[in-house]
Amino acid sequence: MPTRSPAKRAGKPSGTPRRRRGVKLRPTELGPTQLALDAPPAELAALIDAVRGDGGAVLAAYREPLGGHALLFTALPLDQIAPTPFQRDISDAHVRRLTQAMDKTKRFLDPIIAVREKTESASYWTPNGYHRLTALKELGAKTALALLVPEREVAYQILALNIEKAHNLREKAIGVRRMYQDLAGLADGAAGEETYALEFEEPALATLGFAYEERGRLSGGAYHPVLRKADRWLPGRLRDALPERRARAALLLEYDDAVTAAVGALKARGFNSPYLRNFVVARTNPLRFIKGEPPPVDELLRTMTKRARGMDAAKIKTEDVARSGGPAEATE
Repeated sequence: MPTRSPAKRAGKPSGTPRRRRGVKLRPTELGPTQLALDAPPAELAALIDAVRGDGGAVLAAYREPLGGHALLFTALPLDQIAPTPFQRDISDAHVRRLTQAMDKTKRFLDPIIAVREKTESASYWTPNGYHRLTALKELGAKTALALLVPEREVAYQILALNIEKAHNLREKAIGVRRMYQDLAGLADGAAGEETYALEFEEPALATLGFAYEERGRLSGGAYHPVLRKADRWLPGRLRDALPERRARAALLLEYDDAVTAAVGALKARGFNSPYLRNFVVARTNPLRFIKGEPPPVDELLRTMTKRARGMDAAKIKTEDVARSGGPAEATE
């Protein structure tokens, strides 16, 4: 029996663009010949002067086709560009592959994105070009090609587009924490957490990020499924919410201590499953018995900590642990 194509099964003609839930963008009607700007708009004049004052050059001004925003295609001095402080840490293997590819092609074909942000050591931030920047420096280059975006806030939003290498849970959480701290340090204390839902992705990553700051080897993958169900955005400006977010991270670390002690007790009895931590989390997690909205995450973590501290390893049977076998829901 012939099978129908995915498009026909969905009831849509082949080639119909898919509309994603929650996406409201209606692109401009700008065509290819309408994007170039013969004369840069007045709002970019100060930025153009700054680029030239920094020893760079504006190669072109244009409007991008989705929102019609004016951008500059620039050549910037390499020593004037720094990665944003909230990017993931550098991967030496990735830099090595980049330098080898650039050495072979003898070309720099992937411009970075930059915003002008004066710091002690540089004049520009790049939110997506840390590896390319490092590779260029290792090769001894003096200049980087960059798409210069006038709006500083894009430096945070652009991380959602950075998919050259999938972030693991730890990298994502640390990146969210770094963004959170930077935004909270702005003069106005920034807006509320939910305003940055795109950048932060989910409340659980903020809590995990501050927990990783205190405990770099935290087994966050074991706790992420619980936090994802119960953690919520905090009200108020980031500056005011930050202490509460740190307090949630502290509760998570208390729970981690209790889980670690329970795992140690099980190992002392001869259990050696690689999934002991996930077993303890499942054993102390009441969410599977709760219908509807979960309790506040602070209350939930205190309850789970109490249960973990009260776990009696002598009452755990081999078949109990065997039933919990399997990979964690999220990996490090």
